[in-house]
Amino acid sequence: MDLADVNAQSKDIRERYHALEERYHGSRWSVEEDALAFLTDAGLVGRYAMADQGRWPTSDADALPAKIGECVWWLAVLADRMGLDFETCVEEFLKERAEALG
Repeated sequence: MDLADVNAQSKDIRERYHALEERYHGSRWSVEEDALAFLTDAGLVGRYAMADQGRWPTSDADALPAKIGECVWWLAVLADRMGLDFETCVEEFLKERAEALG
């Protein structure tokens, strides 16, 4: 799967969640709410990584791969909602880091 596929599928899934938000809450989540949800999931990646390494007691450590995937999904969603091209964001970051590090 390439970043274009990730981006397209992320948009589709987010639209489905927007429909649920409208049905249950009467409105879609804001960009800020999406960002907070991403941060919550990113925090769980940290906890699950600690659990994976034996440094945090939890029974949910098996959720680490899915939570990492969810964080990538959130990043694609956030880029789209703020008018940024997800693929370009990733490509430019990697290019800049590679150049900076030689």
